[in-house]
Amino acid sequence: MDQTVSENLIMVKKESGGIAVITINRPKSLNSLTRAMMVDLAKAFKDMDSDESVQVVIFTGSGRSFCSGVDLTAAESVFKGDVKDPETDPVVQMERLRKPIIGAINGFAITAGFELALACDILVASRGAKFMDTHARFGIFPSWGLSQKLSRIIGANKAREVSLTSMPLTADVAGKLGFVNHVVEEGEAFNKAREIAEAIIKNEQGMVLRIKSVINDGLKLDLGHALTLEKERAHAYYSGMTKEQFKKMQEFIAGRGSKKPSSKL
Repeated sequence: MDQTVSENLIMVKKESGGIAVITINRPKSLNSLTRAMMVDLAKAFKDMDSDESVQVVIFTGSGRSFCSGVDLTAAESVFKGDVKDPETDPVVQMERLRKPIIGAINGFAITAGFELALACDILVASRGAKFMDTHARFGIFPSWGLSQKLSRIIGANKAREVSLTSMPLTADVAGKLGFVNHVVEEGEAFNKAREIAEAIIKNEQGMVLRIKSVINDGLKLDLGHALTLEKERAHAYYSGMTKEQFKKMQEFIAGRGSKKPSSKL
């Protein structure tokens, strides 16, 4: 049975199967963010990290938009707030979350919304979704990672075009560039995100956390240092395993071998 934790502009719903859903719930304003919403969103992600009942987080928006960016009617309170405070920064808290975050994107993901999408580990977008960077249009300096992350994902030339023109990156193009994992029909993004979440939950959760961590930490390094990081963490992990743990691993693998493989994503 679902448990609704918060019924406001940032909604958190925890399900019994290990999935939590965080929803930006301001559809009449296309889910634009006020300062208070940012603080609540940061807290929601921070709380997910310590909640042992949660294994995967699905992040979405209600209505016709994922997030249309910052509410510019309150721009000064947002941009002159303490932007360096990690406790109230939703992107910092998303990056600190050890558990996988799957973004289910419907409609617009604009500027700050684009940056929230970039902070997800896996993205599913409906065919009509559009990602836009309007920092240059409105004279806003990026501070949630868009200027650095997008070029590393889709390539520098395409990222410069997206950011300097403020033209939309469509879901289909985003999919071809590898930014979006799956492009689905309208209304199906959340269902696909849930399907991926359920596939993740079937795996050994301690290793899910370790693999997410080593991938994300390795992306911050050059390949040589990233490979060293993987070796070091693998050595530390296997050195700490007991005979009983190795036995359980063997039993698990033997059990998996007798079953038919699960359906493809």
